[in-house]
Amino acid sequence: MKKKILPIVNIKLDKIVGGGQALGTLEGGRKMFIWGGLPGETVNAQMTKKKSNLAEGIVTEVLEKSKDRIEPKDPDSYLSTSPWQIMSFEAEQNYKAALIEEAFELHDIVLPEKIEVYTDKKQYEYRNKIEYSWYWNKESDTLDLAFFRRGTHGKIPIESTSLANPEVNRAAIAMRDLLRKKVDVRAFMLKTLLVRCDQSGNVAMQLYVRESDFPILKDFEIELLRVSGFELIFSNPQSPASVITKRLQQWGIVNLSDTILGTPFTYAVEGFFQINIPIYEQALKDMKKWVIAKKPVVDLYSGVGTIGMTIGGENVTLVEINEHAVIEMKRNIKALDREKAIKAILAPSEKALEYIKGDSTIIVDPPRAGLHEDVVNKLLETKPARIIYLSCNPVTQARDTARLAESYGIKYHRGYNFFPRTPHIENLVVLDLK
Repeated sequence: MKKKILPIVNIKLDKIVGGGQALGTLEGGRKMFIWGGLPGETVNAQMTKKKSNLAEGIVTEVLEKSKDRIEPKDPDSYLSTSPWQIMSFEAEQNYKAALIEEAFELHDIVLPEKIEVYTDKKQYEYRNKIEYSWYWNKESDTLDLAFFRRGTHGKIPIESTSLANPEVNRAAIAMRDLLRKKVDVRAFMLKTLLVRCDQSGNVAMQLYVRESDFPILKDFEIELLRVSGFELIFSNPQSPASVITKRLQQWGIVNLSDTILGTPFTYAVEGFFQINIPIYEQALKDMKKWVIAKKPVVDLYSGVGTIGMTIGGENVTLVEINEHAVIEMKRNIKALDREKAIKAILAPSEKALEYIKGDSTIIVDPPRAGLHEDVVNKLLETKPARIIYLSCNPVTQARDTARLAESYGIKYHRGYNFFPRTPHIENLVVLDLK
């Protein structure tokens, strides 16, 4: 059955919503969420999805421009990686503050102070990790790096992304050029290329391939890439994600190291680690002010433990569901000789409720879905004096804060622009027992 072609529509855009799109209303009252547009603009937009009460689309032409509109640095690919490249940075900061306020107002919570979104003003070249896809250009018969087009399964060939540390882009192009010289390599054999660098500019990369007999690279070829470490990884082609099924080749130093607030960490290329370390360090400094001296600290949803291990003190419990993150966590605890001070627990936070105690300071940094209901109930039951809540989703954070409001009030809050030129927001609230 032939896929129905959806129309291009003319629409006036009213506001930015939490997902990052601009929102407008079509004739008849249907709401439409649109990428590539800004509030106040009139645009033509290609509809990409249509339901009874809403639609989605992408701007094809701007008829009336917003005063906040600027030209994107990555005109061909910005929608794939950083759809807010089209607005001034001042506008981005204002929209992020407004979205935090809106999320809390939705739950009848008025934040006690003016909302600030911290930034170091670095808008580009801040990402230390990029995952590239692959694309075969049939016209030129050439292999290209690529990103997925937003809202589709199609791909767009790219040379670089302005969000990445220059060393990440350089290494990715070097790998592309190396593979182009191999006449038997085609895009369908490849899955993704994961490139990561530390703050000193050392680069490690992983090439994920779909064939278990993919030929290994020669030492002199890898040396041309100017990387400190390389892994060739067979990834199950049945899985859409780049999972490690079998490591086919390892070369050099495959892990990276960085220091966060004076604490050294070693981590895998594919591991859990912060993308924008300078902004993360500021968030940690702000959180540290609220850690109660000499009280035990319980760090839930702890990832590789960078929060608890840097600001938690000498009696810390780290709880994390991902076994690979816990392996990295334990390795770093041992390397720091802090096995007596820090305990790592492999478990979902909602299955480790016995560690939530009234005499502890609780730190939570949950996924976008927010706190599990059982965690909220346990906090209300045990009533620890302070909860430090860092969130990547102010909407679910506000929901959880409203649940806790029967016993807790907001003592401090601050937003963070971890991911400039994107809609993503991090927000911190410190909750004290009433």
